Amino acid sequence: MNKLNFETELNEPQIKAVKTIEGPVLIIAGAGSGKTRVITYRIAYMLETGIPQSAILALTFTNKAAREMESRVKSLTGKKLQNLTVGTFHAFGVRILREEIETLGYRKNFSIYDETDRLQLIKDSLREQRISPEGVDLYALGQLFSNIKIGRQSWEALEQSGDRLARGGFEPVYREYQHSLKLFNALDFDDLLVLPIEIFENSPEILEKYRHRYRYVMVDEFQDTSFTQYRLMKFLADRNVCVVGDDDQSIYSWRGANYENILNFERDFPGTAEIKLEQNYRSTTTILEAANGVISHNANRKGKTLWSGNEGGKPIELCHPENETDEGEFIAARIQELRFREKLTYDDFGVLLRTNSLTRSIEEAFLADNIPYRVSGGTSFFARKEIKDILSYLRVIANPDDDVNLLRIINTPRRGIGKTLISTVTGLARKKQSSLWEAMGALRHASIPLWEGPGTETLDKGRAEIDGFMKMIESFKAEILGGTSQKGWRLSQKVRHLVETIDYWSYLVTEYRKNDKMARWKFLNIESLINSIETWEADEDTLDPTLYPYLNRISLITRNDDDGETGGRGKVNLSTIHAAKGLEFPVVFIAGAEEGIIPHERSVEEGGGNIEEERRLFYVAITRARDKLFISSCRKRRRLQNTVDCVPSPFLAEIPPHLIAYREEEKPVEDPEEAEKYFALLKSKFV
Repeated sequence: MNKLNFETELNEPQIKAVKTIEGPVLIIAGAGSGKTRVITYRIAYMLETGIPQSAILALTFTNKAAREMESRVKSLTGKKLQNLTVGTFHAFGVRILREEIETLGYRKNFSIYDETDRLQLIKDSLREQRISPEGVDLYALGQLFSNIKIGRQSWEALEQSGDRLARGGFEPVYREYQHSLKLFNALDFDDLLVLPIEIFENSPEILEKYRHRYRYVMVDEFQDTSFTQYRLMKFLADRNVCVVGDDDQSIYSWRGANYENILNFERDFPGTAEIKLEQNYRSTTTILEAANGVISHNANRKGKTLWSGNEGGKPIELCHPENETDEGEFIAARIQELRFREKLTYDDFGVLLRTNSLTRSIEEAFLADNIPYRVSGGTSFFARKEIKDILSYLRVIANPDDDVNLLRIINTPRRGIGKTLISTVTGLARKKQSSLWEAMGALRHASIPLWEGPGTETLDKGRAEIDGFMKMIESFKAEILGGTSQKGWRLSQKVRHLVETIDYWSYLVTEYRKNDKMARWKFLNIESLINSIETWEADEDTLDPTLYPYLNRISLITRNDDDGETGGRGKVNLSTIHAAKGLEFPVVFIAGAEEGIIPHERSVEEGGGNIEEERRLFYVAITRARDKLFISSCRKRRRLQNTVDCVPSPFLAEIPPHLIAYREEEKPVEDPEEAEKYFALLKSKFV
């Protein structure tokens, strides 16, 4: 077995956290404080002291984290770990249920329903109660059922509050849903936690068996545990239980996380040993002082102060660009500058946003500067379905023989060109070795039947739909490619006319009739696309603001790059703050630091704990940076068809002023050698 070398690998609080294995232990692990290292060393230490693998239970939140934990323990100990239990809460729940579920009247060969199966069963349950699923928001009803099951809500409380879903009389539907699950010997995702708790409540002898088996329990990311996960842990943990977390990084209340579980732990486990890991191994003193300054304004937290051996550090640069276009250009320019000056690769940069809806202007700036990037925590703006639909129309207008894009829009929005007709067109194109557009033209005027079987009425309807679609494309081809229209419209105005003509808004309303927020959000994305075309047209560097140059420009950003094609330069990580938790970058940009964005306007309206969670989110963003942090707050931002004035985020005022440097106008490069290198970098973009 490998000899564990604590003195050289760990600091004093970490060593204490590793070696305190008896009794309840609460480890408050600040950002970048070596939490994973402590957990893996702790497990390795327990094994070294003779505790059997089978007595240790380590619970975490993702399969990836569980695999990493197990891999590190193997590396430290050199042991095979067949009997060590490391996994997610839900995976552990399945393990219990495979052994014990018969006590609840289920059979051991139960099924686990995914979200699709679950929604279908909710539909069926509605029909059983003579309620049409058509007028019901199934997602919202599914969330309600989940909250009822895990105890976050009750029917009685909902009725007293006058909740809309409670008034809908869905309690019998919930009972039908639960009855059907048991009848089909099936479980939903919530059951994987709720049913083990039910077994432990009803069968003390089974609970005692598991407590005796798992005498040492550990929980990672404890601040992210839900009320239900906490109850499951509390049942299992007899005495020797260790939880590791940071209440300052609790940012998932919207999915049930309860940061107060840290306070509950101390109440429920008297004599808890509290160990704070405050030495940060990631960031400079400047960044940590800024993070401490912000988070200290939260009242409901465990007091701690992160510090770093990496003294000093570059000031935090705060920039106030005029608008989101300037913001994107500022970020792109700084990335290129730092790559050159400090020999960084693109994957050394993280650009963090409060919501994925803010990516468009930054993606466009990266496109213009030929900066490779990946989007985490959401879909790239140009990869969203509604954006691809409109771009496909433009590509077909530019080139009707583009089969891929033609197939995308031929029946979007729906216009009666169904699968049978598309199959007929495709077959004819294959036979004639022509494009689909040419085949449609042949069928449009042919006297031959389109297919065998249907009558003349269906035949004529199919031809009429093809004729209508082709006439529309031809009309827009003349309008968009024919230079300035009779109305003097620019490209952006022509695209808006196209969106109105195909009535894409009605299509979205039909597709998302149970979720009008989603329909509106997707249409706002299209509005954002049109705004971006308008900005591009107005740019003095745009010499030819017509369709072909625009599509060529967009094609660069929508191509599917392999990581290897970046020549070892990596890709910038463009991410929501939520998705960036656990990551770190030498250089971080926090974009959109404006009131109404962070803190989000919804949280401001709700107040209280929501503001504190938004501050924790900002704290998480700051602590992703190792060496350098930029924060941008626009003076104006485009919303719908209007430009609105913006106010800087109030969190910016909580950063100690001496840590901030305000970004000034760019200075010309005066050093001849540096200028030569800049020119070489610029030239490389066009090679």
